[in-house]
Order: sequence, then C-alpha cells, then structure tokens
Amino acid sequence: MKKKFLMMTFIMSFISTITIAFPADTLYCTTKDKEIFNDYCKYIETWRDLPRDTIILKTAMFFLETPYVGHTLEIEPEGLVVNLRELDCTTFVENVLVLTSTVISGDISFENYCHNLKHYRYRDDTITDYTDRLHYTSDWIFENQRKGLISNVTRKCGGKRLKLNLNIMSTSSESYRPLSQNAALKDKIVLKEQEINKRKHYYIPTKRIDRKFRKIHTGDMVGFVTTIPGIDISHVGIIYKDGKRLTFIHASSKKEKVVIHEGTLSEYVKNTGRNTGVVLAR
Repeated sequence: MKKKFLMMTFIMSFISTITIAFPADTLYCTTKDKEIFNDYCKYIETWRDLPRDTIILKTAMFFLETPYVGHTLEIEPEGLVVNLRELDCTTFVENVLVLTSTVISGDISFENYCHNLKHYRYRDDTITDYTDRLHYTSDWIFENQRKGLISNVTRKCGGKRLKLNLNIMSTSSESYRPLSQNAALKDKIVLKEQEINKRKHYYIPTKRIDRKFRKIHTGDMVGFVTTIPGIDISHVGIIYKDGKRLTFIHASSKKEKVVIHEGTLSEYVKNTGRNTGVVLAR
C-alpha cells in the first residue's frame, strides 16, 4: 500500500505541470526540475553575455556531479520529458545545448526552455508518437543542423567518410516497448533508418584526433563512433580544452554521474576497445 501511494505521488508530481508550455502536448516534469532550472538561471547570470562556447562550458560545469540515470525519456504516452535531476550522456548534452540557446535568446523562462527542448529533440517540432523523437545521434545532428541550431564540423576538422548501417531499433524492436507493441511504428523506424544510412557521413579516426587539436573547440559536441553493429554513436559529451589537454565533460555510466574525463579525448577512444573515432558538432 505504501509503494502504491509513493507511485501515485510520483505520477501526480508530473501531472501537476502538464500543459504549462504546450497545451497540445504532454509535459512530464517535477517541481524539483523547475527548482534546478531556476538555480541554473541564477548561476548563469554572470556569464550570459559571454561567447556561446563559454556559456556551453559553464552550463556543462553546472551539472557536474548530477547522477547518471538511463532511459529517463521512456515514458508513455510520448511527451516532452524535462528531467534535470538525472541525466544520461544524451540528455546531458542536449540540455547543455538547449539551456545555452535559451540564455542566448534573451528569454530565460521555463516556457522558452521547454520550447527549445522540443525544437532540439523532435524531428519536426511535433510530438505525435515515439518515432518523432530523434533517436539516432547521426539523425539528431542532421536534423538540428537543418534547423540551423548546430553545425556538423566533422568533415571540416579533417574527417573521412563513414558508412553507416543503422538497424538496431528495427532489428531489436522487442527492446523498445512502443515498437514492440505497434508494427506501424516499427515500419516508420525502418524507413527512417534507411534514409539516414543513405546520407553522407564523416568521422575523425582515432589516430587523427590529437593532430586536430587546434580545430576542435571547447563547447563542441563530441560523439564516439562505435563498432557495435547497427549503431552509429555509443556515447556523447562536451569538449573541454583544459590548457593543452583535450578532454570532455560527460554523464558517465561508470562514474554514475556527470564528470570531467580525467584522461584525454584520444585516450578515451583508444581505451574503450569499441570506438573508431569521433564526430563533432558546433
């Protein structure tokens, strides 16, 4: 009975904030998330007029020590999930860039933050079903570049061609509840995977990373290209140039929190045993 009561309290904490920003959509958010947002607004005030890369770095630093929790977006029905309490690598990077855009816009309101979050996370700024969310990192970068929010600088930084064969979502649909329960959604994912695979992709091979030190900037989004079949990017973070050390900030599943990586970027790629290089977006 106690567990049931706690669960209902948890659900009501979400329901209490639904439709604040988007009457037509479901918004999942807690009071704690709003408190963290307000704390961030006070924190970033000192740097809000500085260059974008500085705001990105300061925003990433704000989340240091935040607990790593995976799958926080997997709530049904599909809706805009605001969770600043718990982050995985993707939601960390996404929130850093969204909050930075919110600050630069001059409208640092919770409603504008939600508007920007939806703009970054969903393909056509529309939430109709699970497939509208940008699940693959390569697609996330492509669509947000198309919107003018970021620029894929991988090729400009010395990248070479990368052939993708994305299929993990369609071939392992049983692992994705919305797809396992709806054949039509799975068919939509298959078509999207095929579309992404046909695009031109680039990556910076591991051995070239240190050579490209000057071309890689603090605040760049970094994605780690993986050898895992059917996937493009296994992990993402925010580049941080600490003096002559090229490293990154990320939500680490190993450390179970957001941290500054202790080693260098190239060392991380080499030591995973399953990454072949990186992609960069600015």
